[in-house]
Amino acid sequence: MKALVFEKNGLDNLKVSEIPTPELGPHDVLVRVKLAGVNPIDYFVVQFIQAKPMPHIPGAEVYGEVEKVGEHVKSFTKGDKVVVYNRVFDGSCDMCLSGREMLCRNGGIMSVVTQGGFAEYMAVPEKNLVKVDLPPELSASLPVSALTSYHALKEVEVKPLDYVVVFGASGNTGMFAVQLAKKMGARVIAVSSKGWVKEMADHLVTYDTAQEKIKEITKGRMADVVINSVGQSIWDLSLKTLGVGGRLVFFGGLTGSQANIDISSLYSLHQKLVGTTGGTRKELTELTELCADCKVKVWKTFSLEEGREALEAVSKGKDGRIFIRP
Repeated sequence: MKALVFEKNGLDNLKVSEIPTPELGPHDVLVRVKLAGVNPIDYFVVQFIQAKPMPHIPGAEVYGEVEKVGEHVKSFTKGDKVVVYNRVFDGSCDMCLSGREMLCRNGGIMSVVTQGGFAEYMAVPEKNLVKVDLPPELSASLPVSALTSYHALKEVEVKPLDYVVVFGASGNTGMFAVQLAKKMGARVIAVSSKGWVKEMADHLVTYDTAQEKIKEITKGRMADVVINSVGQSIWDLSLKTLGVGGRLVFFGGLTGSQANIDISSLYSLHQKLVGTTGGTRKELTELTELCADCKVKVWKTFSLEEGREALEAVSKGKDGRIFIRP
């Protein structure tokens, strides 16, 4: 099969190669990859992270069809449309037993600690697959872009009529954070320079006017919840737009991961900082129904041979989702 492979870190080392199709264990499923989302994690895997095994295939967000199943697989048959829950988990540690398998003490992320999905085929344990019946671009956005946002919103317990401010609202996770917060009954203020985001949010403001406009919209209350998926560059602004008793939830660090905190302001306003990553299998299953009408802004779909260009594009924050179609 064809796959995007690198033998050592660096985009220059990423190339399409012919490699053997993965062999299946008795509980595995061979998925024919139909569409794969491109995310910052894929860029970091190729550029910096010491992934395994090597040579390595990146690609953490995968939608496809079942091609073949192992002898003990009972839940799937050839032709089923599926998405891959991309967390490796043992099911027996305290994190898994508490329903937080994305934090498994003996696990990791597929495409980091296993081969990923930028390939024609991917071998996946049966327990990591979820059936879908949704458009390809939406299906391929559920396992990372939508799930990360959904889990974050649930962690900070978004309630009806909350003011939710989403920074990076046009990004992979941002566009889903806006739509899912709306579904939870929140009043959503999107922060972005992209005009199309207004179609999804209640209000759209730009970064340079965010603090002033959010104060005006909320009549001085400021945000009940702030979502920062961007990282260091808007950390201070995120805190400035957070109201009394507000919750700042953050994930990802494309613009850096170091930040300063005014501790006295934080405790005097009873604010909460919540870091999150990924989501649970149950949440991914919920998204197949909850997000069935979610919209996906697509910037461009690349071939495997254009994989390097796709990863370069995602690192530059292009306007909409980027996919690879094997």
